[in-house]
Amino acid sequence: GHRALAVKTSNCAIGALSVFLGDGTFLLSTFSASFGDINMTSNKGLDVDAIQAAPPVVQNHDTDDEKPVLNTGGHGPTQRRLKDYHITWIGLCSGIGTGLFIGTGSAYASAGPAGLLLAYIVVGAVLWCVMQSISELATLFPTAGSFPHWATRFIDPSVGFSLAISYGYCYTIAIASECSAAAVLVSYWTDLTPAVVITISLVLILWINLMSVRFFGETEVVTGGIKVLCFLGLVIVAIVITAGGGPNHKSIGFKYWNNPGAWVDYNGITGSTGHFLGFLSAFVNASFSFVGVETVVITAAESVNPHKAIPKAANRVTYRIGFFYVLGALLIGLIVDPRNADLVSGSGNAKSSPWVIAIQTAGIKVLPSIVNACILVSAWSAGNSYCWVGSRMILAMTTDRQLPQFFARTTSKGVPYVAVITAWLFGPLAYLSLGSGGAAQAFSWLLNLSTVAGLIAWGTLCFCYIRFYRAMKVQGIDRNTLPWKAPWQPYTAWFGGIGSIVITLVAGFPVFLKGNWNTADFVASYVGIPIFIVPIIAWKLYHRTKVRSLIQYFSSIVNTDFAACRFYEPTKSTCGLVVYLTMPSQPMTLSGSMFKHYLGILWISKHSCMQLA
Repeated sequence: GHRALAVKTSNCAIGALSVFLGDGTFLLSTFSASFGDINMTSNKGLDVDAIQAAPPVVQNHDTDDEKPVLNTGGHGPTQRRLKDYHITWIGLCSGIGTGLFIGTGSAYASAGPAGLLLAYIVVGAVLWCVMQSISELATLFPTAGSFPHWATRFIDPSVGFSLAISYGYCYTIAIASECSAAAVLVSYWTDLTPAVVITISLVLILWINLMSVRFFGETEVVTGGIKVLCFLGLVIVAIVITAGGGPNHKSIGFKYWNNPGAWVDYNGITGSTGHFLGFLSAFVNASFSFVGVETVVITAAESVNPHKAIPKAANRVTYRIGFFYVLGALLIGLIVDPRNADLVSGSGNAKSSPWVIAIQTAGIKVLPSIVNACILVSAWSAGNSYCWVGSRMILAMTTDRQLPQFFARTTSKGVPYVAVITAWLFGPLAYLSLGSGGAAQAFSWLLNLSTVAGLIAWGTLCFCYIRFYRAMKVQGIDRNTLPWKAPWQPYTAWFGGIGSIVITLVAGFPVFLKGNWNTADFVASYVGIPIFIVPIIAWKLYHRTKVRSLIQYFSSIVNTDFAACRFYEPTKSTCGLVVYLTMPSQPMTLSGSMFKHYLGILWISKHSCMQLA
């Protein structure tokens, strides 16, 4: 592990910084500087061919009385231990839980084959646009917590504060949701009390998250492999069943697209209106399946090489959406009758999974238990990753001085154990499933609470990117100079933002239908909106912050964050200490107290590059 090194300056002049690498070479970065006020007139940094695009400058807030309205985030006390293959698997499989394997059942029963497929395509398109936008930001600003920092930088500190709360509770509550689901899944085999299963799940989640982040990454790789193999097996089985290769030797083809048809009536409402409402009903379930994919971007602050790993993960999201969700929705429409009562039985275990229903209908034995076991692993894995995300949101708030620094305490391996425990403490909400209504009802409530918060975060992040894009344009900065740029911007950000808002607003539409009003369902569907708005108002009233102009915030952030500072990619032949000075792309004057923000120290080992100060 490492501890931050304090860099102190005095009234003297520095002529050059020498950098020694393990292969025996010296690199020089010359500049003129005089303390008190430092006049920087050179924009030359380290001239190394292997140098990569810049990370954001680490802003160390040394005094407790520093105004939080000026925060811009930082790396925090975590360590870069996630390798590229960790990021790949987290991006491919993180967040895949019960929504994909079980939640699709009720959506399919409401929307029919065409409605389900279209819902997954539309929500998938929205997510793809969101991912492209936030991946460009994460590659440029790989800070701890990422999301609230961007809202603080590009919109307003109040929005960053609110997003941290909203997104944090989204994932801390989701821990309870997945543990509750795990208890229901185990009931497929035994009548073991759900409390035992919930307790075991919570203990395992806490243990994993208190280990090194690299151990967390390895866990995601293993569980991700199980998810991929399980789904690949389901795809093969679905094709075999459709072709009539099952024990009953009945060829199905597109039978259910013809009878009852591509669309089904919603709650007795016939015609095009009923079909459209069925399509809308699939949005919530589809959104729950997709929420969590974006969390791979948060790994940027703990990735060894975020400038390469994050763009790759963003590009692979396309394959994840196409393989897991769109292909899955298509196959479900081929192998299961949407009128099957088990789809809406509310059992919450494999019995209500459209995949298991199809397997049982085809007369295939043993496989349902195997699928249920894989779904159980997926549920626990999703809860594990949600705890990790929730803890990083808490850490982001401490970095921005929005929470006491007590929550930022870390172990020698860079694990923010106080933040982890705080996020994990929301997990015992899963015991609500032991009360009236059963686990299925608790799961449904928690699902709605977490889904709406996730969708609000999508819309907010797209707006962050739009502000970022406009600032680039106002400043006349070419996006080709960025470490990585997303395609078709800013149109993708606009589509992602508007799509997220629309889905959020229609999420609870069933309660507005005649005779369907239910106060509890209304609150569960829309409580995320006031939870997001109230902290913004409270922060604005207390701190009196103003939204900065595009020129103001970009002049102070972009020039120092990526235009000059360079990130060295380690190789097997290099190791040692690198001292660098961030040189602004434009001449500027810095006060002596600000100089510490621009002097950095890197430790380059054979396997990693770690920022020390």
